[in-house]
Amino acid sequence: MASQTTKFKLNTGAEVPAIGFGTWQDKEAQEPAVTIALKEAIDTSTRRELGAAIKKSGVPREEIFITAKLWNNNHHPDDVEKALDASLKDLGVEYVDLYLMHWPSPFARGDSSFPKGDDGKTKVGDTDYVDTYKAMEKCYKSGKTKAIGVSNFSKAELERLLKETSVVPAAHQVELHPWLQQHDFAEWHKSKGIHVTQYSPFGNQNESYSGGQGMGKLMDDPVLVEVGKKYGKTGAQTALAWGIAHGRSVIPKSKTESRIKANLEGDFKLEPEDVKKIDGIDKKLRFNDPSGSFGWNFYADLDGKKA
Repeated sequence: MASQTTKFKLNTGAEVPAIGFGTWQDKEAQEPAVTIALKEAIDTSTRRELGAAIKKSGVPREEIFITAKLWNNNHHPDDVEKALDASLKDLGVEYVDLYLMHWPSPFARGDSSFPKGDDGKTKVGDTDYVDTYKAMEKCYKSGKTKAIGVSNFSKAELERLLKETSVVPAAHQVELHPWLQQHDFAEWHKSKGIHVTQYSPFGNQNESYSGGQGMGKLMDDPVLVEVGKKYGKTGAQTALAWGIAHGRSVIPKSKTESRIKANLEGDFKLEPEDVKKIDGIDKKLRFNDPSGSFGWNFYADLDGKKA
């Protein structure tokens, strides 16, 4: 079965590829990996390696969808545009397609990405995420980003954001996969015109998630493997196709050429009955929750939140 080139339309009218390319971690592998994946979406964290790959590729800027993220130590309204300017400089571009607030939780202002107090714990800031988002709205209106959005918000946090700001987020990037399906939350996004992007679409494949250690991998789930065989696809590719079937984009992360190409082949059409089969394997398993180390109670009203 041939792969597709599915795209989804954001509430700004712009189109985002169904399968993106996550570049979190693996700094040394980023430039060659991005060069391989450049004709698809790029999810980035303000690193020069990506800018070098963009320049080297020769791919026209308008054919690349770049998402940049605002990190927690830059939440103060006076720091938001400066952080975006730094990203643009590193990437060697005049604008990004999507600018996301990485987390609703602020860290102390400064150059340190993970500022520590005298007790060794993360030093949190006092900036309200609503004020941070309002500063992002200014970046959107200036054209430095074509869209703005958020990541890792709870429903209550998003509801407050919608109530107190003027630009509806174009996208919300969340942990979402066949073992953490969050059907009601996903449908709520549709009702508000907010596109959902699934990070960690392979669940506990990321070894940094301690919660996923000591158990089988999502991509080896018998239902995913069984459905995949019908289409000549792997369990991992089937997990991606499931997200796309629900109208969501997915950003698998890989640094090897073979896996990047395999991931791109996850853009294929599942029959409705197969989507329904995968809908039935939800375990409400959340693997990424840094509440303890970030000084913030994330996902308080969402599936998979542990007491």
